[in-house]
Amino acid sequence: MFLLSRKDLKTVLEVFAVFQWALSALLIITMVILVNLYLLVFTSYWLITVLIFIWLAFDWKTPERGGRRFNCVRRWKLWRHYCNYFPIKLLKTHDISPSHNYILACHPHGLMSHAWFGNFATEATGFSKIFPGITSYTLTLGAFFWVPFLRDYIMSTGVCSVSQSSMDFLLTQNGKGNMLIVVVGGLAECRYSLPGSSSLVLKNRCGFVRMALRHGVALIPAYAFGETDLYDQHIFPPGSFVSCFQKWFQSLVHIYPCAFYGRGFTKNSWGFLPYAQSITTVVGEPLPMPKIENPSQEDVAKYHTLYIDALRKLFDDHKTKFGISETQELEIL
Repeated sequence: MFLLSRKDLKTVLEVFAVFQWALSALLIITMVILVNLYLLVFTSYWLITVLIFIWLAFDWKTPERGGRRFNCVRRWKLWRHYCNYFPIKLLKTHDISPSHNYILACHPHGLMSHAWFGNFATEATGFSKIFPGITSYTLTLGAFFWVPFLRDYIMSTGVCSVSQSSMDFLLTQNGKGNMLIVVVGGLAECRYSLPGSSSLVLKNRCGFVRMALRHGVALIPAYAFGETDLYDQHIFPPGSFVSCFQKWFQSLVHIYPCAFYGRGFTKNSWGFLPYAQSITTVVGEPLPMPKIENPSQEDVAKYHTLYIDALRKLFDDHKTKFGISETQELEIL
């Protein structure tokens, strides 16, 4: 009988943990579509599908009202295997008081935002111990919460909608000690996610600054060193058919279809798993914001500039520790 060594078993568990999370959205969406089509077309159980969508209509506000987190899910050993695969680490540079609320902006987005999830949607890297008294709310696109079962899976880890009403609720009606985690660059940043890259889509991303000003909450810059090294990406020549298609598709649905690849299930194979490269998210010092109920464009621009300066300083202070040359700078797009 073939028996796995402890080291091999550890590797298998880590690969499975990453595989199931990276493809969970695709698998669940596919299964939901296929199962509901089957129930509607080929069986007499169409009422199940109807009940599912009635529940969605009834429960649509939950992702905008703090979600439905289960701390036991956040503490699953599965997530420890997930984080150990890379590994993912979380580094605090300043203490954060639980008597205030915060918006933490995490950069860069990368292709799958593995650091964002591992550090803030699970307890695998010790978030609650590193930031005692702070509750993290990782925010993502509202479209995910219209997919049955997927919505409940991600909400169980503390993920909520990134909509304005969701952020307003978490910052005003959910007590103190809340940290809202946003990946500012979003899907638009995927096209710049290349090994060694430090390009951020941030120049015209001001909504998080406006939100911080409206509520008078501090902004916290965070940079995930290593996030862009997890996948390779094929860049097609400008003007080529594929390049034109990518730009057209992005203009249509605001998603850039990247031709990315990583490793397979075995170490030296090709596939869509991320490379096992270390990612360290460095959380910077809170940047205080005044409370301005209706901030002007000038107010937003002023504090947006201050935020970028704070982010640049965080990057420059730590970049050489993670293999980035002293001369490399953040490129703000």
